[in-house]
This record gives sequence, C-alpha cells and structure tokens, in this order.
Amino acid sequence: MSRVIGIIPARLQSSRIPQKALVDICGLPMVVHVLNRAKQSPVLSEVYVATDSQEIVSVVESHGGKAILTSVDHKNGTERAAEAIKSIEGDIFVVCMGDEALLDPAHIQTSIDAFNNSEDADASLLVTEFREDNSPGDFKVVLNSKSEVMYISRGDIPCSARNPVDYRLKAYHIMTFSREILERYSSMERSPMEKIEDHELLRLIENGYKIVGKKVDSASISVDFPEDLEFVRKAILEELIP
Repeated sequence: MSRVIGIIPARLQSSRIPQKALVDICGLPMVVHVLNRAKQSPVLSEVYVATDSQEIVSVVESHGGKAILTSVDHKNGTERAAEAIKSIEGDIFVVCMGDEALLDPAHIQTSIDAFNNSEDADASLLVTEFREDNSPGDFKVVLNSKSEVMYISRGDIPCSARNPVDYRLKAYHIMTFSREILERYSSMERSPMEKIEDHELLRLIENGYKIVGKKVDSASISVDFPEDLEFVRKAILEELIP
C-alpha cells in the first residue's frame, strides 16, 4: 500500500500580508489552521509544514505539528515540497498550500483519487466554479475533454469578449504528486509561461506532463489580499459558533 504524506509549503514573507503564514485567524496562526485541517484526513500517514522560517517551525511545533526547514531560495511551494520530501519516507505526496485556510479534509482524498484513477496523469489539481471577472489574485484553469489541465492564468480564461461565459474554473490548491514527479520537478528550470503567470504547475505542463483537474464544491480561497483574510476569518468564526 502506498504511503501518503501531506506537505504544507509556507513561507514567511508576503508582499500583501506581512508574515501571512502566521497571521491570526480566530486565535490560531493561518498555517496552523491548514495543518489541523490536513491532519483530519485519515488517508495521510503524516503531515509536515515545509517552510523557510525558523519562526514558523517553532510555531508549528508549539501546536503539536511537524515542520521541515527548507531553503529561502525557492520560487514556489512545489519547489519547497520537493526539497522537504528528501527527508521523508513516502510514495504519494499531497501538497496543500499554506494559505488554503478553509480546505476541506475530505478533498484530500478526492485529490488522491483523481490522481490514482487517471491512466496517465503525472499530478492532480482540484478546481472550483468561479463567477468573478477581473480577479488577478485568483488562478483560472481551463480543462480539456479528458479533464486535463490545458492552461492556468491570472487572466479571465476563457475570455468573454466575444461570447458569454457562464462560469470559470479556479484553482483550489490541493495537489497530488508521486515522489518521482516531485523529484523531477526540482531539477527543472522555470518555464516561460510559469515566469509570466507565476503558477508552478505550468512548469509541468510546458514540459509535456499531464495534470488531471477534478471539480469540487468548495468555498475555500487562497488568502492573497486583506479582504481574503477577512472572508476567511468570518467563515471560520461561523464554523466555531453553532
């Protein structure tokens, strides 16, 4: 049986929200919310936070979690996860970004199933329906008829300039990889579209790898702006108050 490990990449610095991973959400640092939710998944043998900050390591460990200190030079969370797995025994790795504070633990199993049930996928990515325009903080995803990811962009894709678009798909950053693919990822150069769009999975797509997308219902958002933080605080507060 495959050993499945959860990895939560979390860096300290953030251009829009200072020390975003440690920002308080209803009494707990954001990264601890993500950690606690991921640990609720029965499919994960272990969960680690992979970070560039000793401060984050200390906070995670003070809340009973496990953390691995990684390089400060990584360009994205997948690079950070690829370094972290060098010291972890595991076959399949589920990468949950450290700003997905509303992630549903059940969706970790969904991500793994999407990966395992595909005949030739190299990774999986969850997506949700999205109905906003001009939202560069959100990564939009286009899938082909086989539910494989064709492209990921901060722009509005598909574009509604000529024809109406009922909804778009947005990346929900729970991603599943085999050990082999993460190890290969760490040796690849940043790709041209990755540099433009600043999304790590484009590196795989541009190198001919296949990523299967799986649509789920979720209100989870990546916390990038102060208004995102307020949305998450309100949502978690509503969960805490019956």
